[in-house]
Amino acid sequence: MYIVLAATGHIGSCVVENLKSTGNNIIAVTHDADKARSVTGGPVKGAAINLEDADALRDVFRKSKRAFLLVPQAPPTSDTNTEEMNTAKSIADAVKGSGLEKVLVVSTYGAQKGDAIGDLSVLWEFERLIKATGVPLAVNRGAYYYTNIDMLIEPARQGEFHTPFPEDLVMPMVSPIDLGKAATARLTSSVEDVGVRYVEGPRRYSFADVAAILSDVLGRHVYLKHVPRDGIKASYLEQGFSDKAAQAFTNMMLASLDRGPQLPDDPIRGEVTLEHHVKSALAAMGG
Repeated sequence: MYIVLAATGHIGSCVVENLKSTGNNIIAVTHDADKARSVTGGPVKGAAINLEDADALRDVFRKSKRAFLLVPQAPPTSDTNTEEMNTAKSIADAVKGSGLEKVLVVSTYGAQKGDAIGDLSVLWEFERLIKATGVPLAVNRGAYYYTNIDMLIEPARQGEFHTPFPEDLVMPMVSPIDLGKAATARLTSSVEDVGVRYVEGPRRYSFADVAAILSDVLGRHVYLKHVPRDGIKASYLEQGFSDKAAQAFTNMMLASLDRGPQLPDDPIRGEVTLEHHVKSALAAMGG
């Protein structure tokens, strides 16, 4: 039996699909009862659980030996940093005393200690909290998600998109499909397979590459417009982020720009290219 949190999300849903082929039963945890019912079938049983209810979550963990752990993103209209930290603490509390023999945590490149720097600090703390439970811990730190490019498709249709990243900055990026495959592999591997690994796609991309790919897929020239440092927070506010969320995301962006992308020598490499992802995302949007 395996437990999968955020089982209907981009990565969790891939993990569920991959685990089906192992012949094991799966409890797919989601926050919504309708979604839990939608994934129930065959070896999969959906469970609607509030991840901030540590007692209820621990009861589910006790039904299994291994669990896929992920902190879902809070709505950008909320205080994302506070909400996600509350979720991280609750999941860690549920892991304690659960009897799990191994867990797999999805984290991020650049995870680091800090105060309200978005995913970088939330996931660094999440790793620390889970490790402190004493349960054998495998961590897969994922590169920049291709799904972040999805929000650029609509403005690209109009001819340009905005980004704070310099156009020539080469970055590791990755598909949720490959993150799901890598997570499944380590979740089902030996208990001794622990520690931090890095996961990225088959090649690295600059945002000039992103513009070129969008131009090719959309059949029109797409211009990249650079957002200056002092305009980053305003750009998030314009997208409907709360002030606290905009500040946390700005802190994360500035930390990433100042530190530069993490470039591990021996990452787990997936197979899905950004070109393939963009074409799939466009098709899902109706072409």
